[in-house]
Amino acid sequence: MASQTLTIRKPDDWHVHLRDGEMLRKVAPYTARQFARAIVMPNLVPPVTSIEAASAYRQRIVEAAGPGFTPLMTCYLTDHSDPDEIARGLAEGVWIAAKLYPAGATTNSASGVTDIRNIGAVLSRMERIGMVLCVHGEVTDPEIDVFDREAVFIDRILQPLTRDFPALKVVLEHITTIEAAQFVSGAGPTIAATVTPQHMLINRNAIFAGGLRPHAYCLPVAKREQHRLAVRAAATSGSPKFFLGTDSAPHARHAKESGCGCAGIFNAPFALESYATVFEEDGALDRLEAFASINGPRFYGLPLNDGTVTLERAEVQVPGEIEGLVPFHAGETLHWRLAG
Repeated sequence: MASQTLTIRKPDDWHVHLRDGEMLRKVAPYTARQFARAIVMPNLVPPVTSIEAASAYRQRIVEAAGPGFTPLMTCYLTDHSDPDEIARGLAEGVWIAAKLYPAGATTNSASGVTDIRNIGAVLSRMERIGMVLCVHGEVTDPEIDVFDREAVFIDRILQPLTRDFPALKVVLEHITTIEAAQFVSGAGPTIAATVTPQHMLINRNAIFAGGLRPHAYCLPVAKREQHRLAVRAAATSGSPKFFLGTDSAPHARHAKESGCGCAGIFNAPFALESYATVFEEDGALDRLEAFASINGPRFYGLPLNDGTVTLERAEVQVPGEIEGLVPFHAGETLHWRLAG
């Protein structure tokens, strides 16, 4: 008989959007309930590009999330980022990584990098000081099909970047394709990837099931079934190169269900339950702890968390709406529950 509980070391989320203001106060407690730490994305308006902005944002997150949760801040890279500022923020413990958004790739990315050559000095400094580069891996060329943008980014941008900066630590975030899974698996120890629950559970059909489904729309978009299976296999393989990053990205219901709906899936309330579902289905529950709690800290050079969390087998009905937001799995029944 299968065990009725699963206890793992307290996990971390290596990619989350907590927003700001009222939205931050709504969503931060859901991430803090499941995770000890989280890498917080800097794509606010205006973006978090300075040490002062990152420090102030971190304080707002701490106040919203409550005790026991540690936000790990990132710096939003622009064409004009200063290598000295980037290095000082790391040395002072204000941020742990820098985030590369190709300009126009996703929500609030208009201030992002227009040409990778514009940040060569920043990347060189990051390589030298051991700072991690987090990457939204999509090209924004309108001539490239939206379903091909990740694969083309790897070919055009990421492979040359890793050749030019061979010691730079890079996390290719929210991977969605066979090409990404193969690239990361075949690269050296300085390359890793985060994987979301949605990209292991849905393919692109979910966006069009019986009509247009805006709550299944995120960026990068879900791909064909063979890509979903490849990403899932990589995540559950036990490779230390892959670790948990929810990319939970909340938007108000009216902003999703509109004439130009926002990209993002709010998965924070049931993230561990989603991941446990995948790992159990693939016969890999014994590998969930490494994926959720060990691989990420080791890549970033951080200590593992103390304490544990326990998941228990129980039917959980996911509500259709939480705090005015539609969560991932809305209306579905999950078979794991986070205890406590």
